[in-house]
Amino acid sequence: MGAWNFGPFDNDDAGDWLYELEQSADTSVIAEALHCVTNIGDEYLEAPDCSNAIAAAEVIAALRGHPVSGFPDNAKQWVDAHRTLDAVALIPVAVAALQRIRTNSELKELWDESPEAPKWYASLDDVTNRLT
Repeated sequence: MGAWNFGPFDNDDAGDWLYELEQSADTSVIAEALHCVTNIGDEYLEAPDCSNAIAAAEVIAALRGHPVSGFPDNAKQWVDAHRTLDAVALIPVAVAALQRIRTNSELKELWDESPEAPKWYASLDDVTNRLT
């Protein structure tokens, strides 16, 4: 799965997504990651898309002043440079994406096979709480 821990940025996909974010000047990369999950309908939701959406939700929480513990430095720098961006409209999309990931996704299936699954689910609850 390319993950070394259960945290939102503890995987290769989120790291690659952060690089994309660093190249952007608005919330379009964040919105795209979330809509990739919420607009898929009943289709199979693959792990990389899930990891990107979770990272995007974390960036929204950070923009609102509630970053996760261990928020990566490059993400913090991007948030600090773009603090005036309004991501409020993306909050319900982020919450919906997190719900979809936790209930029906490849990432859920992968984590359900791990003894760390309860910690992964708790991390999803944590970001959801920091968003709302």
